[in-house]
Amino acid sequence: MNPTLASPHPMLHLHRLALTLALSLCTLPGFSRTPSPALAPPASGVIGVQEAQLAVGFWLARAPQPDHVLATPAQIAARNVQLLHDDASMHDLATLPATLSRAQVEGWITTLATSPSKPLWDDTGTPVPTATVEAIVANRAMATIPSHQPTRFGMAVQRTALRAFPSALRVFSRAGETDIDRFQESALFPGDAVVIAHTSADGQWLFVVSARYAAWVMATAIAEGPRDTVLGYALRTPFRIITGAKPRTVFTREQPALSELQLDMGVRVPLAALPPDQAVNGQHPYTAWTLDLPIRDAAGKLAFAPALLPKTADSSAAALPLTRANILRQAFKFLGERYGWGHSYNGRDCSGFVSDVYRSMGVQMPRNTSAQAVSRVFSRTHFEADSSRATRMAAIKALHVGDLIYIPGHVMLYIGNIDGAPYVIHDTNGGSYLDRDGTLHSMHLNGVSVTPLLPLRFDKDNDYVDRITNIVRVATPLSKGRP
Repeated sequence: MNPTLASPHPMLHLHRLALTLALSLCTLPGFSRTPSPALAPPASGVIGVQEAQLAVGFWLARAPQPDHVLATPAQIAARNVQLLHDDASMHDLATLPATLSRAQVEGWITTLATSPSKPLWDDTGTPVPTATVEAIVANRAMATIPSHQPTRFGMAVQRTALRAFPSALRVFSRAGETDIDRFQESALFPGDAVVIAHTSADGQWLFVVSARYAAWVMATAIAEGPRDTVLGYALRTPFRIITGAKPRTVFTREQPALSELQLDMGVRVPLAALPPDQAVNGQHPYTAWTLDLPIRDAAGKLAFAPALLPKTADSSAAALPLTRANILRQAFKFLGERYGWGHSYNGRDCSGFVSDVYRSMGVQMPRNTSAQAVSRVFSRTHFEADSSRATRMAAIKALHVGDLIYIPGHVMLYIGNIDGAPYVIHDTNGGSYLDRDGTLHSMHLNGVSVTPLLPLRFDKDNDYVDRITNIVRVATPLSKGRP
């Protein structure tokens, strides 16, 4: 991402360096770097992938010990605590002081984004006037931040965008670009706790701090509530963990705010304490789970109301066991979903994809690829720029199902191999390979995709394997004796 717009950005994806995920027509098991004239792309144009490989069962059959538990719930919980304590990209809301200083709030806002200094275009290809950009920046109302203010808490009542500036205007770095909105940062989900740090000049936006991100959000998506109520929501029992990609609650005329509400993978929602034979929103609840969901009252304050989640929707009474089989099953539930920069398009991006998959198994991760790749709480193999080819190839051959492979601005999840050739599933907006004549050919993947890993290239001349910065093994528990 253009560093004049926001620093750091959640993903710093392939667009920063006009990167392309290049999958060459090589002899994959041999890890050759050169294209093979004997191979031709299939009718789909996606190299190395046949129809059978798009089914999760294909990879489950190849996974060693697919149902072996890789880390216990206690081990995962301990690591989640350590993540909040040790990872600078995370925010432990429970430890924030009762009063926020101007310096603290101003620091959050200015760290997120600085005033754009380069031209921007809207989604019609029209240049955004300088006066429009200046008005958006001014809407942050920095001069009105008080010297000290009480720490206020709130909760997201729906899936909602986190923005670099208090504006819904979609802006792009060049005319004709319509996907990579430079003001889009991430998303909040129903039940996410936040600290409300500031209000925009027009009163329509709040600057909020969540566990994984600090950014601007529409005020109508946040309900303000008492600290203990907000922070205690995630601890309430019994509950359901959403394990489907994005199921919805049942339609309800009686509670419109909760009618067909989307609940993304990994969202944890407590059950409402209601009699099992009592109608919920005009419907008998015996075929559904009665969830207790946050709503925003007329004064903008936090309240709760019941809504039904069909028992046919994928959910669980606890986080799924962390196994290779569950990693594969959860990842493949997103297969084909449109790539969404910063969780736009009601989808997710590469880092959002892997973190949502692992969240359904109770594992919390930082939001950004840059933070995920170097977090101290995960087992990590790091590569320097001058690490040898042999060292990198040895690490690739030692991959375990579920390992995360990081290159600058992108992450891929390893799913197994075919005749020694490694494959990944990843949420990518690119996808290119070298054709038989050595020409770079784009696959226009733009979604959650299965692809071969080798030999990855940034472009026609640059080998991709040599750009891997880190391999992270999320499944490895904390060492004995660590917090």
